[in-house]
Amino acid sequence: MESLGFDLKSEAVLETLTSDVLKSSEIEGEILNLEQVRSSIARHLGIDIQGLVASDRNVDGMVEMMLDATQNYDKPLTTERLFDWHASLFPTGRNGMNKITVGNWRNDSTGPMQVVSGAMGKERVHFQAVDSSKLTNEMTGFLDWLNSEDKIDSVLKAGLAHLWFVTIHPFEDGNGRIARAIADMLLAKSDGSPMRFYSMSAQIRLERNEYYHILEKTQKGSLDVTDWLYWFLNCLTNAFNATDTTLSKVLFKSRFWKIHASTLLNERQTILINRLLDGFDGKLTSSKWAKISKCSADTALRDIQDLIVKKILRKDHAGGRSTNYEIDDSVLMI
Repeated sequence: MESLGFDLKSEAVLETLTSDVLKSSEIEGEILNLEQVRSSIARHLGIDIQGLVASDRNVDGMVEMMLDATQNYDKPLTTERLFDWHASLFPTGRNGMNKITVGNWRNDSTGPMQVVSGAMGKERVHFQAVDSSKLTNEMTGFLDWLNSEDKIDSVLKAGLAHLWFVTIHPFEDGNGRIARAIADMLLAKSDGSPMRFYSMSAQIRLERNEYYHILEKTQKGSLDVTDWLYWFLNCLTNAFNATDTTLSKVLFKSRFWKIHASTLLNERQTILINRLLDGFDGKLTSSKWAKISKCSADTALRDIQDLIVKKILRKDHAGGRSTNYEIDDSVLMI
């Protein structure tokens, strides 16, 4: 990464943070819009990219929490900061249709905090958190330990903090996302840098079944956390290895634009090409082109045909009812 220029580093950071935000939410079953997340991160970090789109408040809130955790990794984690993170995740005070306590510890007014799965009447309780009356003392102990300058390695501390926080389960909702943000904060501290080139959340998303299994096994077992830390470190190693994919994508995009630096393109074409290079959601068709570019179907088709002639796009041979288009990488392979 040190060999890359500033622009490429920024692009890699943008890719990594976008993946972090998207995948941390996906683990909890919440699907955020990729373009909104990418645009929100770019605006917050002052990264100049084309095709910025407006982002929803819940997207901005998730982005703000993740950026505060990783960009301000050297600041103490306080109760007030955690409350701010929680409030940013739930700006309307609701999770879907359900009103929740926001920016404060849960009160268990509707019963004990339990992690449950299964159909109604056949529920399975995976875990029951500490009673809400003990939360203040539990969180004081946790934050004192987290902010202390002890001798424990920061990577091990990240794994322990993740487990400890999600086991206390201090909030009515959002505990998993905040636990992963705390782990990312400590990993950034270990790196000594706010620049993120790997995504733990993206890797946890790939290993979600194992993630929940080891959490439940540890929380229901003794105080021995060895198996959890072993899993956490192995997941982190896999996240490092997966970084090759992100960097390949960034370097491919850079090489693409160097080759096509003198190619004449209109603004619509430039924006759509970048969307494809950044990871387009689904297949690109002429109708999608028209919708995104807010142009007529004829204009969209002319734009696409022009790019095919210039060897930037080609027809996707996967087939289907509609004709799909993809980046023509044949020139880049020479």
